[in-house]
Amino acid sequence: MQHRILRKARVLFEVYLAQMVEYRAEIYLWAAAGVLPLILLGVWAKAAESGSFPLSRVEFIRYFIVAFLVRQFTFIWVIWEFEELVSSGRLSQQLLQPLHPIWRIIASHLTERVVRLPLVFGIVCLCFLAYPEALWVPRLVDVGLATLLLTFAFWARFMIQYMMSMLAFWSERATAIEELWFVVHLFLSGLMAPLDVMPDGVRAAAELTPFPYLVYYPTSLLLGHGAPLAKAAVVLGIWSLASWGLQRVLWRKGLRSYTAMGA
Repeated sequence: MQHRILRKARVLFEVYLAQMVEYRAEIYLWAAAGVLPLILLGVWAKAAESGSFPLSRVEFIRYFIVAFLVRQFTFIWVIWEFEELVSSGRLSQQLLQPLHPIWRIIASHLTERVVRLPLVFGIVCLCFLAYPEALWVPRLVDVGLATLLLTFAFWARFMIQYMMSMLAFWSERATAIEELWFVVHLFLSGLMAPLDVMPDGVRAAAELTPFPYLVYYPTSLLLGHGAPLAKAAVVLGIWSLASWGLQRVLWRKGLRSYTAMGA
C-alpha cells in the first residue's frame, strides 16, 4: 500500500515537473515579478545612511536580499487555480477521478519551486555582485533552522489560502479576499520593512498572526539573528489547523452548492 502511494506521488511529481519546465519562461516572469524587496533595498539602504535605525546600511541590504529569496519559497497561488477550476467547470472532471484535486495543486506548487530556483539564485548572486560589502556565508545550522521554518510557513500559508479558495463555490471573485489579505501581509510579514523598525506594540500583535513567520523570521534565521521557533510552530500550527477545519466545512457545503448547479 505504502509503495503504491509513493509510486503515485513520484509519477505525479514527474508529470507536473515536466509541465513546469515546459512553461519555465512564464515561471521566470513570476519569479522576477517578486522583486519588491529588492526595490525597497535601495530605499532603506539610502535611509540608513542619514537616519537613525536599529539596522545599518549593510544589514538592510542583506535583509532585503534574503527576504527576496525567502519570499520565493512562500508564494502560494492555490486560490487562483481553484477559482479557475470552479468557474470553468474543470473541477467536475477532477471530482470523477480517484485522486483528490488538492494533490494536483500541491504537486504544481512543489515542482514550480524546483524550476524557479536557478533564476532566483541568479538574481541573488547579481545582488551580491552589486553590493559586495553585504556578502556573507550563513552558518549551516541557520540554513537548517530556516529551512524548517520555511516548511512550516509554506504549509500554513497554503492551508490558509486553500481555505479562502473555498469561497469560489459562491463567488466569482474569491481572489479579492486574497488581495485584501496580501495588503496586510505586506506590512506585517517584513516585506515592506523589517519588524525591527516597527513599534513594539505592532510587532507584538503581528507575532500572533502567521505573517512574520512567512518572511521576517526565516530571513532573520538565515542572517544568524535567531527566531522564536517554538512560538512560530505554535502560531503556525494553530492557524493551519483552524484553516484546515474551516476548509473541510466549506468544502462539504461548497460541493453541495456546486453539484446543485448541475456541475
